This record gives sequence, C-alpha cells and structure tokens, in this order.
Amino acid sequence: MHTTQDTHTPEGRTAAFRIAPDDRRYADLTRGCNQRFVSSPDYVYLIRSTQDAVDAVQEAVDGGRPISVRSGGHCMDELVDTPEVRALLDTSELQGIRFDPERRAFMIEPGVRLGDMCGTLYKKWGVTLPVGSCPSVGVGGHFAGGAYGPLSRRLGYLVDYLCAVEVVVVDADGRARAVVATDEPDDPHRELWWAHTGGGGGNFGIVTRYWLRSQGAEGDDPATLLPKPPQSVLLSRVVWPWAGLDEANFARLVGNFAGWFERNSGPDSEYLDLYSGLILPHKSAGGVMMNVQMDADAPHAAELFERFHAAVREGVEVPAVVDEKLRMPWLRATRWTWLYSSGSTETQRAKLKAADLRRGYSDEQVATIHRYLTADDYPNPSAALTFVGFGGVANERPEDATAIPQRDSVLKLIYSATWQHATDDEKSFAWLRAWYRDVHRDTGGVPISDDVTNGTYINNPDSDLKAPEWNTSGVPWHTFYYKDNYPRLQRVKAAYDPRDVFHHALSVRPPSPDA
Repeated sequence: MHTTQDTHTPEGRTAAFRIAPDDRRYADLTRGCNQRFVSSPDYVYLIRSTQDAVDAVQEAVDGGRPISVRSGGHCMDELVDTPEVRALLDTSELQGIRFDPERRAFMIEPGVRLGDMCGTLYKKWGVTLPVGSCPSVGVGGHFAGGAYGPLSRRLGYLVDYLCAVEVVVVDADGRARAVVATDEPDDPHRELWWAHTGGGGGNFGIVTRYWLRSQGAEGDDPATLLPKPPQSVLLSRVVWPWAGLDEANFARLVGNFAGWFERNSGPDSEYLDLYSGLILPHKSAGGVMMNVQMDADAPHAAELFERFHAAVREGVEVPAVVDEKLRMPWLRATRWTWLYSSGSTETQRAKLKAADLRRGYSDEQVATIHRYLTADDYPNPSAALTFVGFGGVANERPEDATAIPQRDSVLKLIYSATWQHATDDEKSFAWLRAWYRDVHRDTGGVPISDDVTNGTYINNPDSDLKAPEWNTSGVPWHTFYYKDNYPRLQRVKAAYDPRDVFHHALSVRPPSPDA
C-alpha cells in the first residue's frame, strides 16, 4: 500500500499535456503570480493524474531537462520560473477533494485553491483546516511549507493534520515512481511524509495527493475526522489615519499589539479563538489597519473581543477613522477576512521578506520601522509590514514533530512591496532590503533565533538570506527556515532524490559525502 504507479486512472489514461513554445497557451503557463519571473521551458506539462506526473518527470529526466513544479503559482521568489528550468510541471488541474474511506482521511490534490477547499470541506462535511488567508493560493506548495492561518491559534499548523502524501520521486537509477508516505510508525517511507510537514515544495519530488485527518480521531464519519470551524464569528476592521501617527503613537500601537500576543499566546490562553492582523503600510496609503476575528460562540466571546480592542487602543491618541464591527456566518466571514487581509499580487511585481517573533521588537526596531514607512524616498502605498497573530495550540508540539520548527512564535511578520514596472525593480529591492536589514541590524540584518526573533517561514522564501551582503550574521540560510531539522531533511533528500533532480535557489541540499 506504500507504492503506486497509477491509482487515478487505471485505464484509458490521458497522457500528460505537453505544451511547447508554439502553443498559444504557452505564454500564460510560463509565469506565476509574481510578474518578476517568467520562465522559458522547452515544455510545460499539464498534469491531470499521478501517472501524468510520473511520465512527465521520466521524460524530463531522460532528456536531461531541469524540472520545476507549480500549483497555484504564488511563489514570491525565484524558485519556480527560472532560466534554468526546461520542464515545468503544472499541477493546477489536479483539483480533487474527496473523503478516502480506506485511509479515513480527506484526500486533497495540489491544484486545489484554498478558497475552494474551505468551501467544499465545509459545505459537504462541515469541517475545515487551518490554512492561509489568500483564497487563490494552491495547496501544493502551501501544505508542503507548513501552512497556517486565522484558525491556527486554536487548531495549530495545517501539517499537524497531514497523515499521508503521494510524491513522484526519482531513484538513483533515474526511474520516476510514485510513493505514498504516511505517518504510520512502521511505514518505511515515514521520513518522506515528515519532510512534507514543513520542508517546503520542490525539494524531494512532485506532490500529487495529500491526505489529512485530525490526530487521534476515531471512527469513520468524515464529519468527525477534521475540526469544525466556528458557526459564526465576530469581525472588526479598525483603521487609524497616518496623520497624527507620530513616532510615539505608532510605537504605542505596535507595542500594544505585539505585547498582547506575548501575554496571550500560550496553549491554555482564553483567547485561542481570537485572531488578528495589523497591517502597517507606507504613509502614502493613508492609514494603518487592524483586522480581528473571533469565534462568536466561544466562552465570553463578546467580552474578550472588546477587551482585545481596548488593549490595542490603550494610550493611542489618534482616533480611528473606520471602526467596523460585524457578526456573520463563518464561511461568509472568510471572504470578508480575505478581502481585507490579502492584497492581490497576480498582475504585479513583488518581493517579500519575513520573520517569526518570540516577542515584540525593541523600541529602536519599532522606530526604524516607523522611519521607513514615513520616509518620502519610496512613496509606495503597497509597501507594508504585516504583523500576524500566532501562538496558541500551534506551539504545543516539539520542534522536531514536524519539519517546520517554529513552535514558540507569537507573531509572524511579512515585509512586502508590490509594483507594476520593471523600471521600478532596483529602487523597490533597495528600499525593502535596507528596511529589513536595518530593523535586524543588531543580528546581522536577519532574524536569527534569539529571545526576540525566531527565524522565518519557508512559504515566504527569501533568497537574500544566502547573500553575504544582506546576511552578515554568519548563520546559514537553512537555519532560519529549519533550525536543527535541516540535517534530517538532508537525509530524506539523499534517500528520495539522490540525483538532486528537484532543486531551486532555496532547496534542501544533499548532505556532503563526509557528513
């Protein structure tokens, strides 16, 4: 039951669609959402089954063509669409969602988008998973990187529910095959399953199916094998105008927000059902915004909801210009949350940098953030720093339980900028890189693991961590993402991708021969 060659289409299988440069579809298939990157592979393969993936990988290996893989296309760094790639495997047509009674788990294919997944799981079975807040992201890379979202304080990381994964790998002799790896203790492929609990996409093979189930869940009823979301939620959106947000008021707002999560992010917190994000754009955007979501039926929900708002506002002398509070059914509320928490990057050029925090930044760091956001040399309203509330149940497990090791973070941060034209690339990179470096100046320009910062998240990849001009800490790039889990990931790499077929700018490297 651990290895399969073709379980999707036993007969009459449709071959992988091979799209060449002279095909009218080619131009649309050789770029993802970040318009900075356009590839020119010899072929794009539209994968519609596991066997399609096996055949496409085999053909690429036999032809000596470097491979990359895409599901939703939301990779924000140069990992997928690169000049070196000659065979691009597009799994966006793999969109199955079903309950698998044999595994007592939900099977989800990598081309499924988060918005569609949440809707289908809830409408058919009344269940959900703790995933991110952008509905157009494909699950393929999102799941492999660990995945978190507005429900993670109550439910943990997405990969805490991953019980099996199907991966097309390449053996030492160059043979492509599909392997199903599970979390079962006696599974000979268990380490391959573990590598997909936060090891990142494009490292070990091509994922064609994921299976998910709550840990310790019993019985055969699908409605009991994944968590249920809130029936309804309390929502708020608060906007403070930049006019009046001098350095002191800005510092008070940011400090209140970060300090609240420091105090209220233990796994036994009464606030596990509350999630919030604080979006701090450049002053040219006009204002900063906070989104809040809470299970409306949690004990003392209304009181806790108001207490949170009061704690964040305390001592901030600038009155809000928008102060919206609502209650609505959960699924509808996800659309509302997505609208205000995830700007579209699908027709723009973008660069992201990220950091995990164990506690709030120092006063000096907050002052640096304010200085960059109020400077006149880069008046880009889409340039922003987002503080995402985290902690809670996500921090219950040990760092090596999954490949994603950030198990004591209370905030996840995203530094971002988007722009339209290639002529703005140089100044956009320079501004964002300098901002990030200066905030982390005392630790080599990067968020090393210390009492404040906690590395960063592989689903916000940043190849600058490999560049000595931007990372002067002496800490290697992989430590920021994987900490002490990296050698174990390297052993999985050696076992399942010994030819290093699957590689990119931030891929797990094979262990050195003398390791």
